[in-house]
Amino acid sequence: MKLNVLMSWSSGKDSAWALQQLLADSRYKVVGLFTTISEEFDRVAMHGVRTTLLRQQAAAIGLPLSIISLPNPCTNEVYNQRMAQFIQQAKAQGVSAMAFGDLLLEDVRTYRENQLKSVNIEAIFPIWGTDTKQLPNQMFAEGLRTIITCLDPNKVPIACAGKELTPELLARLPSEVDPCGENGEFHTFVFDCPLFKQPIDIKIGDNVRRNGFIFTDVFPV
Repeated sequence: MKLNVLMSWSSGKDSAWALQQLLADSRYKVVGLFTTISEEFDRVAMHGVRTTLLRQQAAAIGLPLSIISLPNPCTNEVYNQRMAQFIQQAKAQGVSAMAFGDLLLEDVRTYRENQLKSVNIEAIFPIWGTDTKQLPNQMFAEGLRTIITCLDPNKVPIACAGKELTPELLARLPSEVDPCGENGEFHTFVFDCPLFKQPIDIKIGDNVRRNGFIFTDVFPV
């Protein structure tokens, strides 16, 4: 019997790739997506992506989207309370597992597993341990297209903000930058991929510096 799974959806490339692998696995039935957003900005926190675009992604995939609103700033206590409430609701609705697009960070994986263990929900990591030097090329080859919406200017040139992630752009990044941005160097927004019924039309807005990061505003067309 298939496990009912909710996918953690960041709006970026890694969650899109993880979802694609999850949907291809006969052990699981993906029943929806979930995302945390900032109440103040109405955006995905670290990606800076507007909730309207988030909803367009979910519609293009054809899965229901659950949104968990968080205050800004958000303490660990408040975050844990709101996530625990959401997890309990999901469990009551028959969800047996939650999936995440994490690749390498052991502390993040352990945190997620511990958060779900108490309610007997399985934590799934479909792309865990994938070689991040090779993964972007696999994504590009299968038609996943994404732009950089947030970057750390101490690690990635500001000129990359708002640009589509391509092999050419990756080749220009400093050698110490993880090609998937797994160490927080950059975050992305997927506007087209094999999961989408149609691409999402967007236009690129201004760059804003906030909390030490450069965020690029992206608008639906």
